[in-house]
Amino acid sequence: MRETATLSGLVDGLRRDKRRGPYAGHREYVHTAWAVHEEAGRLLDAGHAALVAPELRKAVERITTALMYLDDSSGMAGDVLRELTGMYARALTAAPPKNPKTLASWIAKTVFDGPGWPDIRLADFAAALGDVGQAHLADMVDTRAEDVALKDSWGTVYGVRHLREQLAEVSGDTDQYVAVLAKFLTGPDQYVKIVRALRAANRPEEATDWARRGVAAHPGSPYLPKLNDELVDLLVAAGRHEEALAVHRDAFARTTVLAAFQPLARTASELESPDTVTWALDLLRTRVAESPAYVRELISCLRAAGRSEEAWQTAVGHLGELSKYTLQELIEERRTTHPADTITPYRRLVDLYLAETGNKYRYQYAVRHLKTLRTIHREQGTEAEFAAYLTILRDEHRRKTSFLTRLDQAGLT
Repeated sequence: MRETATLSGLVDGLRRDKRRGPYAGHREYVHTAWAVHEEAGRLLDAGHAALVAPELRKAVERITTALMYLDDSSGMAGDVLRELTGMYARALTAAPPKNPKTLASWIAKTVFDGPGWPDIRLADFAAALGDVGQAHLADMVDTRAEDVALKDSWGTVYGVRHLREQLAEVSGDTDQYVAVLAKFLTGPDQYVKIVRALRAANRPEEATDWARRGVAAHPGSPYLPKLNDELVDLLVAAGRHEEALAVHRDAFARTTVLAAFQPLARTASELESPDTVTWALDLLRTRVAESPAYVRELISCLRAAGRSEEAWQTAVGHLGELSKYTLQELIEERRTTHPADTITPYRRLVDLYLAETGNKYRYQYAVRHLKTLRTIHREQGTEAEFAAYLTILRDEHRRKTSFLTRLDQAGLT
C-alpha cells in the first residue's frame, strides 16, 4: 500500500545476515529500528492501524531473530524491540485481528519457542485477544503444561507460569490472580504482586496479611525493600504508625546501609518521629565501633539526615577507611565553606591515587588534586607549608619518573 511504502522499506532494512560479525553495523541497525518506530507511530496517529500492524509484527520478528546474532551489550536494540512490541499491541487494539486465535498462537510461540525475547505483556494485547483469544491461549498453555516431553524444560516451566499469571491478571478476577501467584512464592516480588492486586481491589487487611507473610518468608532477600514499602504504606494508611516504623527499624537492623536508612528517614519524617532517625544513627555508630568498614554508610546516612558537620568530622576521623570517590565527594563539598579543613584529606586523596597500579590516569588525577591543594594553600597564606609537603612527596615517589614529569609540567616544582 502507498501509505505504508516507507514503513515497509524500513522494515526490510531490519533483515540481518547471521554471517555478519556480532558488532558490525549495530549503530545503523538500531537507527533503522527507531526509524521504523517513528514512521509506524506517525501512521498509527493518522488512523492506519490495520495497515501498520502486520509491518510491526514483521519488525518485531526480525529484530528478535537479529538479536540472536547481534551483540547488544548496550541494550539499545533490546530497548527499541520493547517499544515496537508495545506499539504492535497498540495497533492491534485499534484494529483487532479477524481471528484472535492467530494472535494467541503467535504469543504462545514467542513465549515458549522464542529465544527469551521480546517480553510479552499480555495486558497490552488483552483487548485484541478478547475472550476468544484469551481462552485459546489458556488452552495452549494447559497443553504445554501437560506435555510430558516438554514439562521439565526451563522454557516450558517459565512460559506456563508467566502466561498463567498474566491470563489471571487480565481476567479481572482478583481471587484467581492471587491463587495463581500463590503457587509460586519464590521471592518477595510475588508477594508484591499479590499485595498490589489486593490493594487495587480495596482489600487492605488481606494485603497487609500477605505483606507480613512475605517479609517473614524472605527476611534476607535483596528484593525485600519494595515489599517493606508496601507494608509500611498499608500500616500508615490504617493509622498503625508504630508498627510501620517497626518494619523500617527491623529492615535497618538487618542491613545497616543507606538504602535501608532512606525509607526509614522518610517515614519517620512523615510520622514526626525524629527518635527513629536517632535510633538508626546510634545503631550505625555502634556498628562502626565494631567494624570501621561501616563508616562509609554512617557518613552517607548522616548526610541524608542533614547532619553534614558530623558526617565531615566522622570522615576526618576515618580517612583510612574511605575510598577515593567518597573522600573526593566530601572534600569538594567541604571546600566551598571550609577550605583549610580539606588540606589533610586532600593529601590522603593524593596518596590513594599514587598507590594505585591499574589506573593509567592515576598520576593525572593526583596532579590535578595537587594543583587544587596549592591554590588552597595560597588562599590561606601557607605556601611554605605546601612547598615543604611537595618536597617530601617528590622524594617519597622519586622512582615514579612519569609522575615527577607531570609535576614539572604542572609547575609543581
